Amino acid sequence: MDWLKIDQVSKESGLTKRTIRYYEQIGILPPPMRSEGGIRCYTQEHIDLLIKIRNAKEALGFSLQELQYFISLGSAIEANKIDYKQSFEPAKQKEKLIEIINNIDQKLILIEKKIDKIENVRKELLDLKKRAQTVVEKMNMENFEE
Repeated sequence: MDWLKIDQVSKESGLTKRTIRYYEQIGILPPPMRSEGGIRCYTQEHIDLLIKIRNAKEALGFSLQELQYFISLGSAIEANKIDYKQSFEPAKQKEKLIEIINNIDQKLILIEKKIDKIENVRKELLDLKKRAQTVVEKMNMENFEE
């Protein structure tokens, strides 16, 4: 397994070292192994998770609390996928698939809420633009009549 230092993780994830440490502190990012000298030793999985976190934060505008929940749902999905693959009992497999579906539904609900908020802001901006255009058109007509 290749161990990566925080400088490399920062570069590959696009996040600052301070942000990475903070995400560890609040539990969004699992703490990495440490060397005998206490240096953090990250894996590619840490980078992959940080990229997912960054994308969710940037694209969806998640708060840290929402990020924690979103990431925990992703972790639950992964754990259930592993359990599903390791189980040979159809009833247990079905149970794990249902749990996966429920976790996916929860992630979709979070995303839908963000989409609704974005759509509301979009509508407000379009309405404001329309009102401003109406005033400009009215002013143009008044200038034309003079």
